[in-house]
Amino acid sequence: MNYTVLAYTAYLMLTIGLTMWVAHTLFKNGQVFLVEIFGGQEELASSVNRLLVVGFYLINIGYAVYTLESMGAVANTVQVFKELSRSVGSIILILGGMHFLNLFIFFELRKRAKNRLA
Repeated sequence: MNYTVLAYTAYLMLTIGLTMWVAHTLFKNGQVFLVEIFGGQEELASSVNRLLVVGFYLINIGYAVYTLESMGAVANTVQVFKELSRSVGSIILILGGMHFLNLFIFFELRKRAKNRLA
């Protein structure tokens, strides 16, 4: 196995693993907000929560696969780590950004729901 294939494999495993972990965390903890936003309708909140997770997977894994090509050829072990740190770092920044975007949206929706009930 050459270094490029090793780097690609490690990159995909790391990014998909991170994406799954973040999605699970968002799914588990976002449920409470969605139930409140949807006025206690747990079935609707669960459905929307699952749809949000699917969208999250599609965006993040799609981006990870799309940017795989930008790694280029890797000739040695040092380059493997450099490319992995750059590529995985960008995915982590994107996951963090999407996490804060989700939080912002949840809090805005929650605020609107509370104003509507008041």
